[in-house]
Amino acid sequence: MNQLTLSLQFGKLPDAELHRAALPRHKVIKWIRHALQDDAEITVRIVDAEEGQALNRDYRQKDYATNVLTFDYTQEPIVTADLVLCAPVVAKEAKEQNKTLEEHYAHLLVHGTLHAQGWDHDEDEDAQVMELRESEIMARLGFENPY
Repeated sequence: MNQLTLSLQFGKLPDAELHRAALPRHKVIKWIRHALQDDAEITVRIVDAEEGQALNRDYRQKDYATNVLTFDYTQEPIVTADLVLCAPVVAKEAKEQNKTLEEHYAHLLVHGTLHAQGWDHDEDEDAQVMELRESEIMARLGFENPY
């Protein structure tokens, strides 16, 4: 099993308890570890729409809040990254996709962890490979295919 140093942070959230309940530390560690191929130091930060939009605008030049942003710093000798998840977007998507909040967070953490290790979905072929990998990991975790 890969070593994981995790910092789990919650920004100011209007419904913080709902999101904290969906993200117990032991489960976040389990979900991320299943997607890791190497040891890692990862910060997971749960933010409101305002912070999510500012980060997406400042770092990706896209002026809207998105579900997950991955800031990957190193892949060797260990993976170091920040995963920023926007709570209102995650909650909205979970409802639209008929998923539990926990299930959607699990998927987005797996997705972001793969990005932190160099996985990409810009090209159709890469997207298919990444989605297959995510589906395999989610199945091992006991979740339905997220796609």
